[in-house]
Amino acid sequence: MYCVGKEKMTDLKNSTELDPTLSYPYKYRAVALAEEKKIGAAISKINKIIGFKVTPDCLELRAWFSIVQEDYDGALRDVRALLTLEPNYMMFHGKMHGDHLVELLRPHVLQWSQADCWMHLYDRWSSIDDIGSLSVVHHMLENDPGKSLLRFRQSLLLLRLNCQKAAMRSLRFARNHSSTEHERLVYEGWILYDTGHREEALAKAEESISIQRSFEAFFLKAYALADSSLDPKSSVYVIQLLEEALRCPSDGLRKGQALNNLGSVYVDCDKLDLVADCYMSALNIKHTRAHQGLARVYHLKNQRKAAYDEMTKLIEKAQNNASAYEKRSEYCDRDMAKSDLSMATQLDPLRTYPYRYRAAGGKDCLMDQRVLQ
Repeated sequence: MYCVGKEKMTDLKNSTELDPTLSYPYKYRAVALAEEKKIGAAISKINKIIGFKVTPDCLELRAWFSIVQEDYDGALRDVRALLTLEPNYMMFHGKMHGDHLVELLRPHVLQWSQADCWMHLYDRWSSIDDIGSLSVVHHMLENDPGKSLLRFRQSLLLLRLNCQKAAMRSLRFARNHSSTEHERLVYEGWILYDTGHREEALAKAEESISIQRSFEAFFLKAYALADSSLDPKSSVYVIQLLEEALRCPSDGLRKGQALNNLGSVYVDCDKLDLVADCYMSALNIKHTRAHQGLARVYHLKNQRKAAYDEMTKLIEKAQNNASAYEKRSEYCDRDMAKSDLSMATQLDPLRTYPYRYRAAGGKDCLMDQRVLQ
């Protein structure tokens, strides 16, 4: 803050090495590039922190860069996402409400019907584009603000982005605007589960099922039961619950998750003859994360090359793929594993496994030593 030029850039570089979660150095470097008319490079720079730490100020900055490039779709995506995080966010140094910028940008993009929105949500959810998915849900909620199902989906996306406070706000909104008693009980169950009250969450799921059998009630009950050390009898029960969930009406986004979870339980029960079909069914409805489960199956069958290839497919499809690089490192030789873990650290320096792996390998890595300290 008290120097300029090369000395300032050196200090900012060192600050990022010491603490990669600090957003100011990324923002400063991005703005410096933008001032040199290098807008693409500026966006790439701010993308580095958005990839592992999503904050309204960084999304706002990227939105302004997109406007300069006349990428109004990208700008609108980021403004909608930041308004999901902070509904009352004031942009442009507190001079403009985010909703007003949405209104200004809307005439410059294609208008979507609700059916178009579902199609785009499906595509973005499948490509693990959480910010894009949040933007689509925000758009859908403009047309149907009391839709509890959309608020629930919103909460799931926010949890994936580690935005717990915003996720709980969306989940409470879903509960408060539920149109039926059995739906309200499910959302209350998730609130209890996410706040550490597992037994109470199970009770809510059972009460909801007693009123009406639904996908979400069975899924909640299975999820809460699976979140413990399962004995063989409990595992069989979780399988039955997930199978019941899959028999109930729902969309591909949620059924893909249920199939993926079912595959994980099958693996734990050593039912490898059933697992592959389960994951393939999930992939057939574009649940991209099932590639990771299928890779695990290949690994258990000693088909390491097939496991590696399956994780490569996930990396190619996923917008957020740091965890996929980390997981793929388990299915290749040492040099390739180090390369994958290096990429995982570049994409998300908060992931601890790559540091532990390198430290255990005796590598003299300054960053690794800092993490261990």
